[in-house]
This record gives sequence, structure tokens and C-alpha cells, in this order.
Amino acid sequence: MKLFNIEASRNLTLPDMYINIGHFLDHFMMLIFAKAAFDAGRHFGLSYDEIIIYGTLGLFLFGAAAPLAGWLADKYSRSLIIIIYPFGVSLGSFLCFLSSSPIMLGFSIGVIGFFAAIFHPVGIAMLIRDSNKVGVRLGVNGVWGNMGVAAAPVLTGFIILNSNWQLSFLVPSLICLLFGIAQLRGFKEIDIKEEKTKQKISNGLVEGWKIVLLSLTMTTLAGGFIFGSLTFLIPRIFEVNLSGISVDIAITGLLAGIVYAIASLSQVGVGYLIDRYSPKIILGFVGVGQFFLIYLSSLYIDYALFFVMLMAMFFVFGQVPITDAILVRYVDDQWRARILSVKFLINLCAGASVLPLVSLFLGYGYTFSDLLTILSCLAIFVVISAYMLPKIKDNKPELKIA
Repeated sequence: MKLFNIEASRNLTLPDMYINIGHFLDHFMMLIFAKAAFDAGRHFGLSYDEIIIYGTLGLFLFGAAAPLAGWLADKYSRSLIIIIYPFGVSLGSFLCFLSSSPIMLGFSIGVIGFFAAIFHPVGIAMLIRDSNKVGVRLGVNGVWGNMGVAAAPVLTGFIILNSNWQLSFLVPSLICLLFGIAQLRGFKEIDIKEEKTKQKISNGLVEGWKIVLLSLTMTTLAGGFIFGSLTFLIPRIFEVNLSGISVDIAITGLLAGIVYAIASLSQVGVGYLIDRYSPKIILGFVGVGQFFLIYLSSLYIDYALFFVMLMAMFFVFGQVPITDAILVRYVDDQWRARILSVKFLINLCAGASVLPLVSLFLGYGYTFSDLLTILSCLAIFVVISAYMLPKIKDNKPELKIA
């Protein structure tokens, strides 16, 4: 296996299992700080709203560095770039373990975000190289990523309970290092067949494309902020508002993990529905569900909060595959790459703004209940964006080439 030769490395790819584990670790590593933030803040003499701001760089680079990773993979080799991913994330997590100040911790989380950004543009591209049962394989891979979201608060809470927040970064660092070594041995040789095809390019735009883009923008911005806020904040919300169930940090982390794990399965159901019904209808239903259930979660504590939040996250996770379905149904193929770039930038803005805005909000004395109420109101924009989408006739959008 000649990985150090660029041309030879182009003939290498990874079996699905390695890509699935890579997706798990990618989301797991990005959410360690969500559970460790409170204890790290106490260590440095900072409140929760003061410490979470130091996770902003990691979230920003998790999105901002992805285009660079994709460009390098296309220019050189996906195999070479994906090799860097687990070792780079391991380095960042180890630097978090060594951090002696909030600034160093923020920089170290930024290192995690920079290298974690490699996985989605490179790993997913490797996954769909083989078109055999690609939908099923993407679905399975998505569940692995969601399980990473679910496992982060569980393992982190357990480690902090039995040791300290620094160790919650050291153990995953070692896991990523071992995975990187195993991944090096997992590459397999493939045959590359160069296919030169001429693609017809239309000079026209799809009628109504501005409305579709506006709808996608609203959905991605509002839905992305809701998703980013809740996946980061639920562990801490449970610590504060589930005191009637347990004050044990490991138990509240486990409960947060259960919510993520169960709710993530909604993507399978939504994927089934959007293959049979208009994404316009499904998106509207998801938006309404988010509005009511997130608002209800602001009113309850303990067991009622746990079950309502579980239902709310069904709708939050369920929105994830809908925007891609909208692109396929409503946007002409020649424009999809450009639309995805816009969608990526919007996701970047939404994700990077979560921590500073939440920090500012809590710093002014508002509560998590107030924050949940605001998030529920943002779901109204998801409903509006669904209403704006053109109707579909015979499973195809009523749009014509101008």
C-alpha cells in the first residue's frame, strides 16, 4: 500500500466500516466540550456563559475548513487527506487535555474543529464512490454520526464524574490515535475507470429559483441554529432542570445521550416519507412539530421535560435530510453544486453564531426556558419556508426551464 505516492493513493479507498466509525468520532469529538464546558469553567473560575464562548473557534472551523479539505482531496488524493483526519483530531484533543488557560483551551478546540472538518467532504465522497445501495449506506452512515452525538455526553459525563474534565479529552484523543493507526491498515485497492462524458448545460434558470433559494436559506438558517443550539445545550439543560431525577452528571449525560440516540432514528422515517410525499408537506409538518414541542419543553422540568425534549428532537433531527431532498426535487442538476455552497455558508453562519449568542443571552440573566421559547419561535420560519415552496405535480416540481 503506497500511500506516500500521490498517484498510487488515488487507487485506494476505505471499507464502509471505517467511514462509519470516522463519522461517529467526528461528531463525538465536536461535542465533548458541550458536556465538559461547565466543569472546565469552574476550573478556570468562569461561569458557564463565560466559558462556552471559547468553543466558538472550533465550531467555526468545523465548517470553514471543509472547502479547503475538499479542494485538497480533489487536487491530491482523498486517501491522503482522510489519513490526516483522526491524527489531527487526536492532536487537538490532547492539546485540550494540556490546556492551562481558557485561551489555550479555545485554540485547542479550534484544532479539533479544523481537522474534524475533513471528514464530511472527504469521507462521504469516498462512501458514495460505489453507487451500489448508496441510499442505504448513507442512511447507516448517518446513524453512526448521530450515535457519536449521543455518545459524547454519556462518556464525557462518566469520565468527569470519576475523574476530571481534562481526562474527558485525553481518553478520546487516544481512541482517535488508535483508530488512525487501524485506518492506515484498512485501505483497499480499487480500480479507477476514467469516464469522459459530455454534459449538456442549459443556459436557462429554473423558474421560481429565487423563491426556492429563499426558502432553503430560511430553513437552513433557522433549522441550523435550532439544531446547533439544542445539540450543544441539552446536556447542561438536563443538569439544571432534571434535578428531580438526578443531580449526577453521569446520569444527566446518559439521559442526554438517550435523547440524541432515539431521536436520531427519525431521519430514517423522514427519508422514507420524502421518497413518497412532497418535501414541502414534510417540512411544514416538521416545522410545526418543532414550534410546539420546543415551546412545551420550556415549561416543564424533570420527567416531563425529558419526554417532551425527546419528542422535540425527533422533529429537529428529522429536518436534516429534507433540505437535500428539496435540492433534488426543485433545483436543476447543473445548479446543485452552487446551491450547496450557499447552503454550506448559511450553515457555517448559523453554527458559528450559536455559542456567542447563547453566551450573551445567558450573561444578561435570561434562563434556559427563555432560550427554548426563542428557539421555538425560530421554527416558525421553517413553516413559512415550507409554505413558500412550489407545489409538486406527479412527483416533480412545477418549475420549467426558462
